[in-house]
Amino acid sequence: MKKVLTFFVTLVLALSLIGCGDPNEDEGYDYDAIPDTMESTDGNYQIAFVTDIGQLKDKSFNQGTWEGLKRYAHENSKSYKYYQPANGNTATDDDRYEAMEAAANGGADIIVCAGFMQGNALFDAATAFPTVKFVFIDGWPMGLANVTAIVFKEEQSGYFAGYAAVMEGYTKLGFSGGGGGTNPACRRFGYGFLQGVSDAAVEKNVNITMKYSWNYGSTFSASAELQTMLNGWYSTGTEVVFSVGGSMCQSAFAAASANDGKVIGVDVDQSGDSATVITSATKGLREGTMVALGHFYDGTWATIGDKAVNLGAAENAVGLPTATWSMENFTVEEYQALFDDVVAGTVEIDDDTTDAETKTYPKITLEYIE
Repeated sequence: MKKVLTFFVTLVLALSLIGCGDPNEDEGYDYDAIPDTMESTDGNYQIAFVTDIGQLKDKSFNQGTWEGLKRYAHENSKSYKYYQPANGNTATDDDRYEAMEAAANGGADIIVCAGFMQGNALFDAATAFPTVKFVFIDGWPMGLANVTAIVFKEEQSGYFAGYAAVMEGYTKLGFSGGGGGTNPACRRFGYGFLQGVSDAAVEKNVNITMKYSWNYGSTFSASAELQTMLNGWYSTGTEVVFSVGGSMCQSAFAAASANDGKVIGVDVDQSGDSATVITSATKGLREGTMVALGHFYDGTWATIGDKAVNLGAAENAVGLPTATWSMENFTVEEYQALFDDVVAGTVEIDDDTTDAETKTYPKITLEYIE
């Protein structure tokens, strides 16, 4: 049987992996031991990271990408630096471009940019600095040979999380998403979650209620308003909330802790961040970043330049972490069987999120909160 979530990322066209291990073996890796800031010997920094909005250490999207970059740089003796666009959560395309420009002028050979909102600025920067390579996490090809896009099949990871929650016995669920409903990755997570919940509910013949909202998530940040909304959910019966959107998870953790509720984490294994986490819908941010950097430094960039590298269950790049498994009614073995069915195509998961919130899902009473 396939070992789940090994993240042996084959990419596309039979591309090779550059030493990204099983994240179960990776559980003890101390990313914090690698400093976030370092001093290069010549004042230049070979590998740069331009963050998405939100915090660098958001325990989710930015942090997962950054940890992959730091680890690759550390293990391959490369200098590195991160850049955060000015104006924080209200950053403009000009702010993002200026961060990329600073990275290029600071000696970067390759710049990793996280988040689809980087698109306009990244195109301009990649055009202005054609000798610099750009890795666009959650992005798309741009017709430029110096840009590669690393994207994930989040709908599969969301599906696994939703299916697991129902099989574990939860019937009162919530989804709180980032990006105001416009972020493609967040939408795929949410749509997959709905499908997984519905399929498991049909299988168990149970009825599900779900609150579903993009409120207070436009900046992907924790906020008093978001925590108040989630407090209301938990206090009126919601058992588990799937929180999708950077440091929004901090509001979910706080609300769950105050109400004896549970949370499904996202992007990375968040079980170590809060005792409320029952599982996490992960994607291989660290591994995908390391693979892209490896193709640049081993001279095989041409195999991924101007391409979208789309990673899912078949590449072991999305799923639920098994090393920290805490569910009792839904076992690792049952999850692995489901995982294999998705890889084989026996279980099909739709990725077209158009009108996802208004579709009908068997066995789910969906309350869309605007």
